[in-house]
This record gives sequence, C-alpha cells and structure tokens, in this order.
Amino acid sequence: MKRSFLLILMMGLLVLPTLALRGQDKVGFSRQDEVIYGRKHGLAMTLDVFTPKDNANGVGVIAVVSGGWFSNRGSLVSPAGMLPRAFNKQLEELLTRGYTVFAVVHGSQPKYTVPEILEDMHRAVRYVRHHAATYKVDPERLGIFGGSAGGHLSLMQGTAGIVMNEPANPVDRESSRVQAVVAYYPPTDFLNYGVEGGYFDKHVRDLLGGRNPFLPAVDFREFDNEKQLFLRVAGEKEIRKRLADISPVNHVTPDDPPTLIIHGDADRLVPIQQAELIMARFKKAGVTARLKRMPDKDHGWDAEADEVKEFADWFDAHLGTK
Repeated sequence: MKRSFLLILMMGLLVLPTLALRGQDKVGFSRQDEVIYGRKHGLAMTLDVFTPKDNANGVGVIAVVSGGWFSNRGSLVSPAGMLPRAFNKQLEELLTRGYTVFAVVHGSQPKYTVPEILEDMHRAVRYVRHHAATYKVDPERLGIFGGSAGGHLSLMQGTAGIVMNEPANPVDRESSRVQAVVAYYPPTDFLNYGVEGGYFDKHVRDLLGGRNPFLPAVDFREFDNEKQLFLRVAGEKEIRKRLADISPVNHVTPDDPPTLIIHGDADRLVPIQQAELIMARFKKAGVTARLKRMPDKDHGWDAEADEVKEFADWFDAHLGTK
C-alpha cells in the first residue's frame, strides 16, 4: 500500500488538480515552445508561452511546472491546438479570461537543491518582466501559481522575490517580485511540519515507510574554494538554518502580494497545518490572504468548477482586470 502511495505521489505531484485531457480545447491560443529564459552550467532553462488569440488583457501569469521539486517539460507536451494535461483546467480558464501564461520549467532534484531551484524561478520572473513588451503584458502585473512544490516555489516568489544590486546582465536587474499568488497544497515550514517542531524529512519517511524521494531537494551543498568541490552542508544547526531559509513562513512581510492557498483538509503528504501556519503569519502582517479548504481532499484531486473559478477570480481581483 505504501509503495502504491509513493508511486501516486511521484506521478501526481507533477501537476495541479486536473481533469482528464479533453478533445479540442474551446479556447483559442497561440504557443511558443521552449523559450530560453536563462542558462546555467552550459544548459538552457526554458518556459512555454501560451497567449490567448482573442481578448488578451495585458496581464501575465507564471505557471510553475514542479512536483517534488522535479520539473518535467514532458507534462507540457500536447497535440497541436490542445492544452497540455498539466493544469489544463486552470490554463483554459486563464486563457479564456485573456491572460498570457508562462509555464516555467526549472532545474530538477536530485541534481539541484531548493536554493538552486529558487534561483531559476527568480530568473524566470525577471525574464518575463524584462521582455514584457514583447509578450504584451504589464511588467507590474504578474501573477504566479503552482501545486505542491510548485505552490511552495510560488509562495517563495511572493514572499521573497528580490531586486538585485547592479548586476551585469540587464535581465537580472529586474525585480523577481510578483503581484498575486495562488498556491495549491504548498509546504510552508520545513521545521514545523505537521506539528510544532515536526521535521519535514521525518514526516515523509514515516508516511512512506522509511523513504523520502524528495530529500535530494534539501540535501544542501556549498562550494569549497580550497578543495574546489561542492560539499554537503553538515551539522544540525546549519541544516536547520537552510531549511528555515527556504520556508515561506519566515519571509512574510506586510508588502507581500495577495495570496490564495487551496488545500485539501485530508492531505497526508503536506498537512493543511502548513497552510494554516502561513495564513497566521499573513494575518499578523496584514497581508491580503485566503485559505480555501477542500473537504476530504488528499494531495491532489480532479479540479472542481467553483475552485477553478475562485482561482481565476483571485487574479482578476488583484491584478487589476475587469
């Protein structure tokens, strides 16, 4: 049973709640595949751009293609004229309302850790903002969404987007802040996971019978100049500090963008307690935020009409569309 659950998680975490792939999509759109938003270690990092053919509203939304901090462009592949299976209901709703959607693929674990993945997301947001005129979107009205690890990364952009100080590359001079966030069932606090003082790794191992397929994402490394090698970060104090640094709850400030979290109250992998923790921080900071509880839902489900409507309404309300 635990093995079956593990397989479901590894497959299901790659996408948001979705319905089965339909026939020809009702919404008209054009698509640019594998636009290079940056390079690292000699490799290209890409995003796909979905643009509505009619009634474009000049607003961009970034879709984080991520589950378990693994990003698979294969989930974006689809026949010509059809939307991909990954978050297809959300994509269809956004395109129908006139949004341009940027589906971002980031460097994946086990090769890259969360801090390195966050660098990819910062770069992707900056790229979209720098090229906003090309895509006919407003650089000051950008939203972001994702599920599970994608939800975590979306929250990190919302709470910890930054402006670099005079970098050489003009793209990197742009802010990586966003103006609205929707996060599905996101981890928010790796040091208080499930219960106060609960540890992310222990929770997953207990759930999956001693295994944690997501551990490489938090197997932190740093470059040792003397040895010219990447070495594993050791020592509980330092590891806890790194886990705190990648926890969105620790980055909440009053200027954070409006944030909607959609979370199942029966989620075994990412307890709804994670959403409750950051909602308390948002409330204390005076940030506009809402938690939509999905009764009896575990980690992922078939998208429901009212949920998808509320998802898109959030962007309408907070990105200035009508």
